[in-house]
Amino acid sequence: MDGIADMGGAPGWGAVLPRRPDEPVFEEPWQGRAFALALLSSRIACGGYNPDAFRHALERLDPALYLDDGYFGRWLHGAELMLTESATLAVGAIDARARNLRGEHLQEPPPPVPRPDYAPTAAPVGAGSLRSVDTAPVFVPGERVRARARSVPGHTRLPGYVRGHIGVVERIQPASVLPDTNAHFLGENPEHVYSVRFDSAELWGADAAPFALTVEMYESYLETAS
Repeated sequence: MDGIADMGGAPGWGAVLPRRPDEPVFEEPWQGRAFALALLSSRIACGGYNPDAFRHALERLDPALYLDDGYFGRWLHGAELMLTESATLAVGAIDARARNLRGEHLQEPPPPVPRPDYAPTAAPVGAGSLRSVDTAPVFVPGERVRARARSVPGHTRLPGYVRGHIGVVERIQPASVLPDTNAHFLGENPEHVYSVRFDSAELWGADAAPFALTVEMYESYLETAS
């Protein structure tokens, strides 16, 4: 989805800081709880495991919610969005409960009627994303390919900064569930996945620091480079 979540390679956000050798998984205890709550909420809302639907929820957050509360803060906001959209929770229920826990006296909204149509094709928990496909891969290692230049209104794992640019297939990865349809509960539609190497100058121009970037690309994201 084109929006605040597609920040990779975008100018103006500063350098990417490397992970500290002593960096804990969670800097603060609340982050671990947020992580667990987000995973549980996603499974409750979807009736099963669907990380693509959760990522799409993050993409649709207001930019201020996405940026202001940090990485695990946006996980909580994304979980709340999925719970309210599926009518597992009423809109405003979490805010009302939090204010009451701080000593206020608000009338909390009643539980809504859950939406059975929210996630009609949820996959069983633990099924994973790897699949088998009957067709042979379209592309082969060493082949020059171009990432399709297209605007995507829904969820996608096709980064904006590679669209329209040429790279080289490094290897063929196991086939996997297509996020573009799975996020919207439109079926798994598994595809072959490729590791594609892009030169930094191809992506960001001749003034870019010289390095190669490898991106995992679904087959429908690619076309043969002329």
